[in-house]
Amino acid sequence: MKISLDLLAILDAIDRHGSFTAAATALHRVPSALSHAVAKLESDLDAQLFIRTGRKATLSAAGQTLLADGRHLLRAADELERRVRRIASGWESELRIALDAIIPVERLYPLLDRFYAVGCGTQVRLTYEVLGGCWDALATGRADFVIGAPGDMPARSGMSSRLLCSHSRFIFAIAPGHPLTAWEGTIPSSELLRHRAIVIADTSQELDARSVGLLEGQDTLRVPDIRAKASAQVAGLGIGHLPHWLAAPEIAAGRLVEKQIADPRPAMPLHLAWRTRQVGKALEWFLAELEKPEEIAALTEGL
Repeated sequence: MKISLDLLAILDAIDRHGSFTAAATALHRVPSALSHAVAKLESDLDAQLFIRTGRKATLSAAGQTLLADGRHLLRAADELERRVRRIASGWESELRIALDAIIPVERLYPLLDRFYAVGCGTQVRLTYEVLGGCWDALATGRADFVIGAPGDMPARSGMSSRLLCSHSRFIFAIAPGHPLTAWEGTIPSSELLRHRAIVIADTSQELDARSVGLLEGQDTLRVPDIRAKASAQVAGLGIGHLPHWLAAPEIAAGRLVEKQIADPRPAMPLHLAWRTRQVGKALEWFLAELEKPEEIAALTEGL
């Protein structure tokens, strides 16, 4: 290969400093070495890369094209070197964090802001999972760390967990114009079965999918996320449970009505869960922060 990272660094230095002499000083090399390297590259490519006017060197059109793309390669190589050094120091190159759909992602932002202030350079990827999908994401390697994994951890090796909160509070809510609004007293399951439920599908890929609050044989409308579920219920398209933090404002605004049902959704514990095979410093940082009562409260308020 005629073009190397070293040659791209030379071209970059000459362009930034304006001359071979200044670039050589910045690179701690002699000007003749740079001149020889550039002349050889121009010969190999059969293209003039610099227009020389006295001591000043300006990129030609061909040189501008080469360096424009070459700088992307220099940045990528620099980032690769820094990531290798971080991995060697114990910091993950990437930490994949999955949240259960009932936790608003914006609640994690203050914690992320403090994490970035550490300056470790670990890339963070956030995703949402639903019900058993939280555990499945760990089992299949889609996530390294899960916040809000509901229910019991499956019998799988390579995972660990601890309790985030002992219960999650859900409200059964329907639109004011829904036929069930007129029902007096507690609504039996036999009546609920006659009405469409708005659900978010379990995101499990390998583990058994879980369902909560759905009756066998009930018509369903499956939506992509928890906010879509709330808006579908506001639109009167169906019934279902919503987390307190999401249902309460809609009820206060008159867009939803809370009703009592014979078999309400049971309280469900939420967990922090993580892959134990390679615990790096970034995951350790989040686990330590999420031992603090104030951090747990910030994530779980209204759940």
